[in-house]
Amino acid sequence: MFSKTRVTEPGPRSPSPETDVSRPAMDSSYDLPATQARARSGPSVLSSDLTVKGNISTQGDAQIEGTVDGDIRAHQLTVGESATIRGEIVADEVIVNGRVIGRVRGLKVRLSATARVEGDIVHKTIAIESGAHFEGSVQRQEDPLGNGVTPKLAPPAPSASRSSAEQD
Repeated sequence: MFSKTRVTEPGPRSPSPETDVSRPAMDSSYDLPATQARARSGPSVLSSDLTVKGNISTQGDAQIEGTVDGDIRAHQLTVGESATIRGEIVADEVIVNGRVIGRVRGLKVRLSATARVEGDIVHKTIAIESGAHFEGSVQRQEDPLGNGVTPKLAPPAPSASRSSAEQD
């Protein structure tokens, strides 16, 4: 009736690549589009002995430990303790542990106790730990990643009460 050598399920009788259990399963991320496979990978890391002159842009996460002279755009950016960035940072989430000389724009911005920031911060939410060094202005915006231009307030319009006082 039942035998150890015979497959009892319907289908091919001889082992094929799909049914061979001795082969390890292939990583399913190979079947995903490139953007989804990239989302599962770890952050791109620039080591502490690396200096980059130019802009950096990624749709994924990045961790900077070295020096960057240029703007950085990422989904999540972590500035390491040994890092120095001279330029604008634009990311959904920015975690600063090192030094930034330039503007920081992010939905969530966090300055750790070891952070040194010289520049303006435009954010939706911000956290500044005790011990962080910050020189610049802080502005909250609903969409800090928008077009990159900080809106200026319109001059006040003359009010009706002022114009009636001028008539007297």
